[in-house]
Amino acid sequence: MPTARTIDAIDAKILVALTEDPRATVLALASKSNLSRNTVQTRLAKMDANGVLRNFDRSVDPAAAGYPLTAFVFTRVAQQSLAQIASALEAIPEVIEVHGLSGQTDLLIHVVAQGADDLYRTAGRILGIDGVEQTNTALAMRKLVDYRVTPLLAPLAAQR
Repeated sequence: MPTARTIDAIDAKILVALTEDPRATVLALASKSNLSRNTVQTRLAKMDANGVLRNFDRSVDPAAAGYPLTAFVFTRVAQQSLAQIASALEAIPEVIEVHGLSGQTDLLIHVVAQGADDLYRTAGRILGIDGVEQTNTALAMRKLVDYRVTPLLAPLAAQR
């Protein structure tokens, strides 16, 4: 995971083009960003190797797979069990993302479910993990702002 800026204005132009059309070929990205095909291909490979490009699972809507409910499970855990808890959470298919937090809550677990009973089962499975001390589940009612990075990339891409 990158911790400091690892992309420049040229990379940002490529990423903006890729965000606009995730299925674009290298040739199409080169045309859109006014760069050579070799430059785009080399830079994409470098960004991939440096962890700039994440997996594309995020663009798949879980509702399309039969999981229309989204919830967040705020979780307190025994810190010494964090590695085992993370492994147990990875084994639960409905857990699609986990963030470690500072403050009173240790983990923010993003889950999806087929319905209320499925959410109840998944929340119980999380609570049953050794080292999980307390959970509080909040149902997402509506997504107001979708995941996005283009507003962060656009000013950088405009620098060149």
